[in-house]
Amino acid sequence: MFVAQNRRHPDILSFPFFVDPEDYQPPIWKSYLYQLQQEAPRPKRITCPQEMESRPKYYGREFHGLISRERADELLAGTEGAYLIRESQRQPGTYTLALRFGGQTLNYRLFYDGKHFVGEKRFESVHDLVTDGLITLYIETKAAEYIAKMTTNPIYQHLGYTSLLRDKITHRLNRTCSEPKKVTFQQDEKISPSPLSRRTTIKDGPEKHCNYEKIHNFKVHTFRGPHWCEYCANFMWGLIAQGVRCSDCGLNVHKQCSKLVPSDCQPDLRRIKKVFSCDLTTLVKAHNTPRPMVLDMCIKEIEHRGLTSEGLYRVSGFTEHIEDVRLAFDRDGEKADISANMYPDINIIAGALKLYLRDLPISVITYDVYSKFIQAAKITDPDSRLEAVHDGLLQLPPAHYETLRYLMTHLKRVTMYEKDNYMNSENLGIVFGPTLMRPPDQNTLATLNDMRYQKLIVQLLIEHEDILF
Repeated sequence: MFVAQNRRHPDILSFPFFVDPEDYQPPIWKSYLYQLQQEAPRPKRITCPQEMESRPKYYGREFHGLISRERADELLAGTEGAYLIRESQRQPGTYTLALRFGGQTLNYRLFYDGKHFVGEKRFESVHDLVTDGLITLYIETKAAEYIAKMTTNPIYQHLGYTSLLRDKITHRLNRTCSEPKKVTFQQDEKISPSPLSRRTTIKDGPEKHCNYEKIHNFKVHTFRGPHWCEYCANFMWGLIAQGVRCSDCGLNVHKQCSKLVPSDCQPDLRRIKKVFSCDLTTLVKAHNTPRPMVLDMCIKEIEHRGLTSEGLYRVSGFTEHIEDVRLAFDRDGEKADISANMYPDINIIAGALKLYLRDLPISVITYDVYSKFIQAAKITDPDSRLEAVHDGLLQLPPAHYETLRYLMTHLKRVTMYEKDNYMNSENLGIVFGPTLMRPPDQNTLATLNDMRYQKLIVQLLIEHEDILF
C-alpha cells in the first residue's frame, strides 16, 4: 500500500470557501500520479532481422510476420516495455501487439483505420500507442486503490472563486428574472361557469428559482504537456485523451471525475462560437442575462416600430435579409445593428426572431415536457387544462421558462393592436406553435397531428399569460 493513497494535502484544505477572485491562489496539485508516469517503463521496439514481404505498409521493422505466441514471448523475454507486432496464426490477416509488462507477455488485437488502436484511443504511431499503454498499465497496477479513492476528497468545492462566481450570478439572476407562480384555477360558484370567470389563488408552495443550472458539456480531450484534474487535483496521465474538457467553460477533469462535477457550468464567451443555434441556457449563462439577447433586442425593436404592422409575424421578410440579421448577431452579439436605418422592413426583424427560436437545438418548450403540454391541450375542461399547462411550465428549465414568459408578454401586447395588425392569439398560435414546441421523435405524421394542439397551447399562453406566469 502506498502512503500517498490516503494523504490529503494541507494546502488543499486550507482554502477558504469564499474568497475574492483577485486574491485567489491556485491549488497545489497532487504529484503522486505524475511521479508514477515518469517511472513507467519506456517502450523498446524489438525489430525483425529480416525484411518481411508480408509487412503492411503502416507497420515498421517491429513486424515479425507469422510467428507463434511462444516465439513472441521468447523474443520479448527479460525486457520490460519490449514490444513487437505479429500476424495471428489462428486468424491470418489479423495482427497482434505483443507487449512485455510485469514479467509477462500481453497480447492485444491491433487495428488500423488511418490510426492505430487496441481500444478507444487512436494513435498516429504504434510507438505512441505502446508508450500510452505502458503508462496506463503501470499507473493502474501501482495505484489502483489510490485511483479508486481519488474522488473522495475533491478540491472542486474548496475553490473559492467557483463558489463566489456561482453565488454572484445566482443572486443577480434571482433579482432580474421572474419566478414562476404556483397557482390554482377555481370556478366562482356565484358566477355562471365560464373560462373567463376565473379567479386565481396564489398558494404557498415550492417556487422555481432562476438559478440557471447548466450541466457541463464534456468532451474527450488531448492535453499538451502535464495537466491536473480540476476536480480531484490529481495528474491526468497518458499521452492522449487523458481526460475531458467542457467545451463551454473549459473545465478540465478526469473522465471518472466528470460524473461527479456539479451542474454549475459557467460558459466562457470566448468559447461560444455563435448566437443562433446555440443552446439557450448556454447562451444566457455566457452573457449573464436572464434571456437571450436576440429575444430582448428584436422584441424591443418590434414594439418600438412594428406593433401596428399588418400581418406581424405572419408576413415573411426577405430571406436573405433575415440571414443578414442572423450573421450580424453571430458576429457582433449585442452590438448587432437591427435598427430601422439598417432594416426598414419590420418583418425582417420578426422573421429573425422566429428563425432564432426555430434554430434552437432544444426548443423553448423542451422535448421532455412536450407530451405533457400536448396532453394538457387535449383536456376539455378549461380550468383543468390551464392547471395542466401551468404544471408543465413549472417543469421547464429556468432559462426556457423566462424566455417563454417574456415572449408571451410581448405577444399579448401584439394582440392589443389586433385592429391594426390583424393578429389575434389564435393567429399567433398558428405561427409560433411549431416554432416553440417540437416533438422529440421529429415524426412527420406526429407533427402534423399535433399542430392543432401546439397552436392551442400558444394561444392559451398568450391569453392567460398574466395568470400562467
